[in-house]
This record gives sequence, structure tokens and C-alpha cells, in this order.
Amino acid sequence: MKYKRLLLKLSGESLMGNSKFGLHSDRLTQYAEEVKKIVNMGGQLAIVIGGGNIFRGFSRIREKAINRIEGDYMGMLATVINGIAFQAYLEKVGICAHIQTAIRMDQIAEPFGKNKAIYHLERGRVVIFVAGTGNPYFTTDTAAVLRAIEIKADVLLKGTRVDGIYTTDPEKNKFARKLKNISFDMAYKMKIKVMDQTAFILGNENNLPIIIFNINKKGNLQKLISGEKIGTLVSKN
Repeated sequence: MKYKRLLLKLSGESLMGNSKFGLHSDRLTQYAEEVKKIVNMGGQLAIVIGGGNIFRGFSRIREKAINRIEGDYMGMLATVINGIAFQAYLEKVGICAHIQTAIRMDQIAEPFGKNKAIYHLERGRVVIFVAGTGNPYFTTDTAAVLRAIEIKADVLLKGTRVDGIYTTDPEKNKFARKLKNISFDMAYKMKIKVMDQTAFILGNENNLPIIIFNINKKGNLQKLISGEKIGTLVSKN
């Protein structure tokens, strides 16, 4: 196993399947099964989930009345809904999962604490981090990098619907070329959109490797922690 402790970043949109918003049971089941394989291999896995699948439904009223700060807090609450749902699906396949939140809501989840999170991980439990950083103006990508650094993760895995970073958008340009390795500096210069710039800067400053990969292809997660070169590695060098 190349990576022992991992942080997996899932977008809220990835939980929608082919739906326009909300949660898709088959997709949640698929991800839960993938996570189970990692835990059974002895991997220590933490997860950060976005909230775009739920928050998207508020887009019209946000344009008319809701400011950025209010909207960001609504997005944080959306991640809590997704975290509760994914916890249920993990438990359904026999995996013990704990939710930690950056905003206190004691009836639902325990407050974030890096030592407690590491304690859970070392005992084979999955930890789901929700509510982002607990502050507006920071994305869940940035929250994922921050949590990965705090729990001393070996790598951050960003699950997307494409299999890495390309020279241009592969969904729009069939001649786009995939980049297997890229430096953080190059990611800044290319203005890569798959993660926000703050997340890349934080990863660079703390020497945290980030792998962008296709989460929807079964077995990819297992292959990654075994050392197979899948997706695009973003690193300091």
C-alpha cells in the first residue's frame, strides 16, 4: 500500500448521479463500496463532501436576496446533509463512520477535533468532515486540504468525473492532452479550475500531494492507494 492515510474529497455534484440535484442512491452505494475496499485493505480514510447538489436549488433566490456570507453558510449546511446521507450508506455496508463538523450541532455530529479524528482513523473508522472550514469565503476544496494537513494525511484524492487534469477541457476538446504529473506552480500558471487556487497554495506550502482522478470508475480508489498511476498528480516538484 503506497498511501496509508488518505483524505478523499467528493463534490456534492458527484452524489447526484444523472439527476439534476439531490442524492442518487446507486451512486452513494457505489462510493460506499469503494470506501469499504480501502478500509478492508487497512487504509485510514477521511472524507470531505461538498454541497453543490443541494445548494444549487437555491441559486435563483441567492441572486435576488441572499449575499455571499449567507449563501456560504447555506452551503455548509448542505454538506452536513450529504455527510449524514453518506454515513448511512457506509454503515449499510458495514463500515463505522463518524461525522465531525466545523459548526457545532451536537445532536447530529461531534465537533471537529484533529486528535479525535486521528483516534477514529487509527481504529479503522471513516471520518466525514462537514461544514467546510466553518467560515464563509472558503470552499470545501480548501477545507479538504486543511483537514488533510491537520490529520497528517499522506495524500489528498480529489474525485471528479474526469480522469485527471488536461491541457484544455476534455469534454469540449477531443484533442485535449492529459497531464500525468504537474507542479503546483504550473497549476497556478494554467489556472486549473478543478480545485481552487487557495487549495493549491495551501497544498504547496505544506507539501501535500494531490491526485485528481475519476471517482466514478470502479476500482480506481483501490488502485491509487496500491500505487498505480491513475489521474494527475499535483505536487511540489
